[in-house]
Amino acid sequence: MSIDIGHIKNNNKTASKKRNPNSILNKNISFSKKLGDSKKVNIYKNLAILLKSGIDFKTALSMAKDEQKNTLAKQTMESLLQDVIKGKSLFEAMDKTGQFSPYEVFSVKIGEETRKLNTILEELHKFFLRKVKLKKQVISILTYPAFILVLTIATLYFMLTYVVPLFKSVFNQFDRELPTLTKYVIALSENFKTLFLIFLAVVVIIVIVIQKIKKSTSYRRIISKIILKIPFFGKLNKDIYLTRFCQAMSLLLVSKTSLVESLNLIKKMIGYYPIEHALEQVEKDIVRGHTLSTSLSKFKIFDSNIISMVKVAEQVNQLDTMFLNLANQYNDEVEHKTKTMGTIIEPLMILFIGGIVGIIMISMYAPMFDLSEVIGGK
Repeated sequence: MSIDIGHIKNNNKTASKKRNPNSILNKNISFSKKLGDSKKVNIYKNLAILLKSGIDFKTALSMAKDEQKNTLAKQTMESLLQDVIKGKSLFEAMDKTGQFSPYEVFSVKIGEETRKLNTILEELHKFFLRKVKLKKQVISILTYPAFILVLTIATLYFMLTYVVPLFKSVFNQFDRELPTLTKYVIALSENFKTLFLIFLAVVVIIVIVIQKIKKSTSYRRIISKIILKIPFFGKLNKDIYLTRFCQAMSLLLVSKTSLVESLNLIKKMIGYYPIEHALEQVEKDIVRGHTLSTSLSKFKIFDSNIISMVKVAEQVNQLDTMFLNLANQYNDEVEHKTKTMGTIIEPLMILFIGGIVGIIMISMYAPMFDLSEVIGGK
């Protein structure tokens, strides 16, 4: 059974006057920094436990505030507490801080209306716990390649700036034709600083251009297509966003949010063009009376596993439970793939830097054999 969203919104006329009619949120208070996901994990966990133990809401907020060690988190909780004391609902107080996403605010709003706030807070805790864990996994597999990349650049700089010129001074003493590879390496050494500055300038320009156009639909569509075609990493990237989609669907459906409203909220917060584009059409299909599984099957971004499981869940009216199971399943797959990627990347990066050093050394030592013959002949 879903809740009439329009009825809920009409009950809050005072808050709606201050809100943008095209948005759920109205950020009246802004902090200099955003509240991190790890901080939200702690906040939702503490509030859920305190409310479940029977403590009244204002006391729970006060105790949760006192447990925060982070200054921003403590300020946010203080703002929530003061607004609740003044008679505002929790979702209104959360909205006012500007620290919470639309679907967090909306989920809490539904939780307050249905008197299942402690359940919603528990689900939000689980959602952000999975999100933090996934973020750590992705960071862990990118840290090593980033380190190797820096090490590679440093190695190139050292060899081309100090090692190659030493060999070049030796080669200049003999009137011998150098191998093609050696000529290229010497030319690279002579122009390395200029080329490096050009490379940095190009990188800076690309970053600036991306910052300017990254929100455009055409850019997001093209980039997503390119990433999806990258072997292994494309599938991993897809699974990460499918995990977020399933987690968000599970949370919103558990809070008794209507299916159409859930799709609309996820479309705004997912941050991944293929899913956003698909959900626009899926939302229209649901309004026309089509089933969710039928609508999802029109788009390749959704795996056959999701479509078949959703189809079964619709028949037994267990969509929230099914999306939770799917979220756990995709989360396990992503965890396994990130570990596999970390295992594969390490030797590949070692081979990469070893190959670069090897090419330079071979190009320098190859002429030495000819020089040794010249010296021996003399």
